[in-house]
Amino acid sequence: MGRSTRVGALATLLLLAGCAGSPGSIYVPVGGGTGSTSEPPPPPRLPPASPEPEAPAPAQVPERAPSPSYRESGDTLSPAALSLVREADRLLAQGRVAEAITRLERAQRIAPRSAEVYFKLSEAYVQANQLARAEQFTLKGLSLAGNNTRLQRAGWLLLADIRRARGNVAGADQAEARAAAL
Repeated sequence: MGRSTRVGALATLLLLAGCAGSPGSIYVPVGGGTGSTSEPPPPPRLPPASPEPEAPAPAQVPERAPSPSYRESGDTLSPAALSLVREADRLLAQGRVAEAITRLERAQRIAPRSAEVYFKLSEAYVQANQLARAEQFTLKGLSLAGNNTRLQRAGWLLLADIRRARGNVAGADQAEARAAAL
């Protein structure tokens, strides 16, 4: 007999054994009768609780300092990524926005944790008049800026400009206040 046949036979036997019990509910009312009553059975009586001896306190585990959800600072630009960013700057100056975005996307793939690349992508999308995408890239850059005050300030000011261009004056004012607080 093959293994799958044995497993199938065992499963069938277990199923039949489960069905062989008495028909109806598995619940047996208090008193052992099988008839149903209109009232549910009373809850079981529990013995009075005896005072438990006090357990020894668990050993103190030293607390770790909570790690921030962002890194202290983003990645630095590799020479390849820096070259692509410079080329993108040159293309933006010439008005070749689509080509600049392509270069910056390549730089972003090389240095995916670099706030500078995200801010440059944001600037390129502003020039392409894609303000929603520009705002998203700025927010991503801010999340990667870590404790670099210069990058944070630049990011918040960029975000303020984008929000103001989108008509979100309150959001722009908040972003400028964040930049001023740095």
